[in-house]
Amino acid sequence: MQNNIRNTNLRFNLDKEQQRRAWEYLQTMDRQDFKSYSQVISLALVDYFDRYYRTQADPYLETREREELFVKQIVDAVENSLKQELPLFLSGLTVGMAQREPQIRASFPTPENSQPDSDVDWDFLGE
Repeated sequence: MQNNIRNTNLRFNLDKEQQRRAWEYLQTMDRQDFKSYSQVISLALVDYFDRYYRTQADPYLETREREELFVKQIVDAVENSLKQELPLFLSGLTVGMAQREPQIRASFPTPENSQPDSDVDWDFLGE
């Protein structure tokens, strides 16, 4: 097992912005999520270099990812707007339909109240 462990030293120059920020992240990291410096540094390095090599192989990867994120933001914004506006729209539509319904019924006579016009040829009904 000793042969599978490698040691290295890290030093951070706190006068350099990026190294100071890295040190601050290490000092304030959530110990519930990240158990050790080794774990968080290995996660960060693997993520960084995986992305680096993917963008070397596919220079448009970052552009496509940005486009996909932009499209997702648009879709989310439209969905949120619909969630807010759809109930109001549907209630207005329902009210409008309820107001039109008596007019529709009034324009069509019911069979018991209707009198055939003398001008209309009712023989087509087969009576």
